[in-house]
Amino acid sequence: MDLKALYQDMIVEHSRHPRNFGKLDQPTHTMEGFNPLCGDRLTLYLNVNDDHVDEARFEGSGCAISMASASLMTESIKGRTIEEAETLYHSVHGMITGSTPVEDRGDVGKLQVLEGVKDYPSRVKCAGLCWHTLHGALSEPEQDHVTTE
Repeated sequence: MDLKALYQDMIVEHSRHPRNFGKLDQPTHTMEGFNPLCGDRLTLYLNVNDDHVDEARFEGSGCAISMASASLMTESIKGRTIEEAETLYHSVHGMITGSTPVEDRGDVGKLQVLEGVKDYPSRVKCAGLCWHTLHGALSEPEQDHVTTE
């Protein structure tokens, strides 16, 4: 199976059956994200203890790419330190925008399937919404929302 087919299959699977969808009781970090370009919205809930992301969940509505990216992200950040989650944010952001060469982005694992959005500039912000929301929740928790603009 080629990467493009894998990309499509995984995006469809995660958008139809998002992992970690729903509100988290008593989160330590909460951040709302909004993509004004297309209307995608999500709220990210994190439980961070001893510098580790113990739990990650999200609620929201948006296109298949936005929901799939959030599902993949929440799976990928659980158990990571804040620093590792931030590094992953930068790697994925560089990958989906095409701004970071492959050799400089590190191991993104199954998140590699999101690389295909770089070929569709109008979809980059859809895939990046949850990642910007994560970055805001971890680096600027005093804010209550972020946008892709």
